Amino acid sequence: MTVAVIFINTRTAEDEAGYALMAEAMEQLAADQPGYLGIDSVRDESGEGITVSYWADEDSARAWKRVAGHVEAQRLGRTRWYSQYRVIVAEVDEAVVLPQRA
Repeated sequence: MTVAVIFINTRTAEDEAGYALMAEAMEQLAADQPGYLGIDSVRDESGEGITVSYWADEDSARAWKRVAGHVEAQRLGRTRWYSQYRVIVAEVDEAVVLPQRA
């Protein structure tokens, strides 16, 4: 079973450079964690974004939440980078990857 952690958020205009650096650091840190399978992320021009990280199991996803660097990113997100957010954790029974359209 794969676990998808779905992070839906609205960005503030504060500290764009710091946010970009942290986002890049978190992608690398997540990729180094046991059970990490990948990530998809998108943001529109109004600041609405969705990031989905994929994990081999629930224990891996829970462990990621407690990694010190990620805990700090969460704190900064709450206080500086997001005006609102929510997290959904879902089990993925089956995934079908469709070809991209040109």
